[in-house]
Amino acid sequence: MANAPIKLLIAASGTGGHLFPAIALAQKLPDYEIEWLGVPNRLETQLVPKQYPMNTIAVEGFQQGFGFSSVLILGKLIGSILQVRRILKQGNFQGVFTTGGYIAGPAVIAARSLGLPVVFHESNALPGKVTRFFGPWCTAVALGFEVAAKYLPRAKNVCVGTPVRDSFREASLTQFLDEGSVTLDLAIPDGVPLIVVFGGSQGAVAVNKLVRQSAPAWFEAGAYVVHLTGDRDPDAETLKHPQYIELPFYNNMAALLRRATLAISRSGAGSLTELAVCGTPAILIPYPFAAEDHQSYNAEVFTKAGAALTFKQSELTAEILQTQVLSLLQSPEELATMGEKSKAIATPDSADKLASLVREVVER
Repeated sequence: MANAPIKLLIAASGTGGHLFPAIALAQKLPDYEIEWLGVPNRLETQLVPKQYPMNTIAVEGFQQGFGFSSVLILGKLIGSILQVRRILKQGNFQGVFTTGGYIAGPAVIAARSLGLPVVFHESNALPGKVTRFFGPWCTAVALGFEVAAKYLPRAKNVCVGTPVRDSFREASLTQFLDEGSVTLDLAIPDGVPLIVVFGGSQGAVAVNKLVRQSAPAWFEAGAYVVHLTGDRDPDAETLKHPQYIELPFYNNMAALLRRATLAISRSGAGSLTELAVCGTPAILIPYPFAAEDHQSYNAEVFTKAGAALTFKQSELTAEILQTQVLSLLQSPEELATMGEKSKAIATPDSADKLASLVREVVER
């Protein structure tokens, strides 16, 4: 009789930065029986493939200060821990994987209280509070950036990079990528400079405003702009130009970033990983309200490596952005060097490395 497949519970919720690495890992464990732990009505209910059964719990983060609302949240946390324990026991799970966020707390506590191994993946250069608190409890902490280890001195750290979707991995491993699909799909002429603007899975309204104000000078320089605005941009469709292509999202991001001359982006770990795998030079504008300003720490890794230029949103004007982009477009050698240094940061086989770590931990 064949051995039963190993059962793994993946706890990942909220944003693309938490979900995409977890989905990439799941796809590398086809022989595992995987179920998901999420929160009702969040992004995971839309993004996670249906082949992974979804378990949901009610959990939220503590606010600053301690009052009646914190007592209620604490009560929910205790209830969530008990609920996850039941899921793990009834499902005979053999391990837990999490990418952090509020859902990691009950997942880690429940698993460790049952003696189950936990692998925690932290994508950011500055680990979040949840990672710093729960990391030492875990069997292993997988890091997206080597620099993160100094903030987790008591954890069992292993740097594996941050997994990307299969389309990005294939783009990095194949010699010829069908960039022509982007040219045909978006009607971009061959050989023209292409600026790709994106704000991660949630868009970036402030960046969108700066780009629209700056873009006319880029058009005069012959550049095309593909502007991925997200689906909550109040100024959508206010700029019209033959060289300006505005979309909420674009499915073939790997091909688009490989075709790009330059990207303008936030500096979430997921976006930076995709830029690195594709070798795309970038101007980074960290989201100023990210928890503990962690996007600035991410951007610093790329800036120090010479792969990107970084500007604080509070100090960046349309004039500065316009001038900086024009300067880079006139310096193809500098762009090429930035692209090479970006690619040097990448770990294109990160999903394989993470899957090997999970197997080692869960199957030992």
